[in-house]
Amino acid sequence: MASGAKKKTTMAKLMRESRLRERRLDKQAKKDARKRASADHADGGGDALNATAVQSAPTDGEQPSLETVPPASADA
Repeated sequence: MASGAKKKTTMAKLMRESRLRERRLDKQAKKDARKRASADHADGGGDALNATAVQSAPTDGEQPSLETVPPASADA
């Protein structure tokens, strides 16, 4: 008697639900990446106007470093 009261979810339904969850997670990850990219672009844009970036030459197989050089004064 009690066995008819509990419904079992089919494997097909479980697979559909898992695919839906994965699609939602992928979509949210893409949305978050776009937000981070636009925020990074907006934050980095102002720095380019105020300072010039110069790469130093790598020495002994080191990675090149990025140094910030203050802009030239307008009085000179």
